Amino acid sequence: MNQTWKAIVVLFIGSSLMACSTTGKPPASDTKQQKTANSTANDKKPQYGHVSPSEEVVKASPKPKPQPKKKVAKVKHTSDGKTILGSKEWVHIPGLEESFKARVDSGAKTSSISALDIVLFERDGKDWVKFTVVHDSVKSKEMALPVERWAKVRQASSEEEVRPVVISWVELGDIREKTEFTLTDRTQMDFPVILGRNFFKDIAIVDVGQEYVQGTK
Repeated sequence: MNQTWKAIVVLFIGSSLMACSTTGKPPASDTKQQKTANSTANDKKPQYGHVSPSEEVVKASPKPKPQPKKKVAKVKHTSDGKTILGSKEWVHIPGLEESFKARVDSGAKTSSISALDIVLFERDGKDWVKFTVVHDSVKSKEMALPVERWAKVRQASSEEEVRPVVISWVELGDIREKTEFTLTDRTQMDFPVILGRNFFKDIAIVDVGQEYVQGTK
């Protein structure tokens, strides 16, 4: 009887120990899942000091320095020898001893020049005028010329104004010609001189797409 109880007690203790050892270890499948989860978590963690090839920063190569543009000399004459004028040119008026910016206007027949302090007087039985040109910071010497004719100019108010017209030398590039100028106050205008068709017809052509073809001051 005692031996029977001893066998039962030993069997019971052995069963308990096996149960404890079995519950202490996770199943093999659970262990694998845990390792996979840990591996995935480690992959998500930022790895400092390590950059994958796809994340490598490519250093920008230095940009080449821009090369200065070469200035192309402007063609000043046509093949048949006519002077090419831009829509704007510098002109020199010898009697006034100054150079002025001029707008070359193919729509105007007669040239005009900004004249101030116009004084009409008579010399040898003819009408003469003396005047100066003032524009921006430039003030010319006084110039006296005979009146070639009188021009009637209609104003915006429909009133007519009579203005003196004189003939003066003009130098522009290699052109040196006499031309008619209407004397008028152009101090509020951008250009003190307008060159009309009477100046450049037969000796020059106008390329409105260019400016200062014949050079600057």
